[in-house]
Amino acid sequence: MNHAAEHGAEAFFSEQRGAFEHTLATAGPEAALLQAWDSFDGNVAIQCEGQPPVACASCCELRVTALAPEVFVLANYLRATAPTLAGHGIHLITAVREIDAATRGQDETARVAMRQRCAFVVKGVCLIHRVRPLACRGHASHDRRACVDAAAGRVTEVPFSGPHQMVRMLLQSALQAALRQHGLAWGAYELNHALVLALDAPDAHAAWLQGADPLAEAAVDLEQREAMAAGFDEIRR
Repeated sequence: MNHAAEHGAEAFFSEQRGAFEHTLATAGPEAALLQAWDSFDGNVAIQCEGQPPVACASCCELRVTALAPEVFVLANYLRATAPTLAGHGIHLITAVREIDAATRGQDETARVAMRQRCAFVVKGVCLIHRVRPLACRGHASHDRRACVDAAAGRVTEVPFSGPHQMVRMLLQSALQAALRQHGLAWGAYELNHALVLALDAPDAHAAWLQGADPLAEAAVDLEQREAMAAGFDEIRR
């Protein structure tokens, strides 16, 4: 898989968008999402070659955004794992609902100030690590001390990995452009609120596949979508 630095950001974006569009047409949104996650892992490994390993990050207190296919995959994962986790006294769906009630409508600054831990981190372990959104994958740091200090409230900023953020941005944008091309709602949603919407409406996924936007109430990017769409169209020319 070619990485972004090899061909330039725009070429990488176009290449990935074309690959996602093909996968959407032949295998569906979930397959395209898995493709995006695989591409992220492969390209970040190349970009970060020679750097220290990723440290645990304080980003688990940030507001997380996700695309619709990420929300639906995670909602299904929560439903599937709920019985097993309940046997250990862990109730992730309840935790999501509680945190959504406490944080809904808060912008990123307010969300950080609340220091509300992620619903999915239990005793320092991310229980959704295998299906975490691109936003989580893209926020990583190689500075363990900075992460520890941030988690303890001693500092407010962490030096996040540039390669992780760049690859995440390009892949997420490429996937959004491909979803838009296929007539699917392609915006970004606040994760907890979107999950509650998906969990409460069993037909939400089917409605999304038919072109509706059942997660619209959780959208966080409405003001940027017109400019993003124009950018996608310009690159395609």
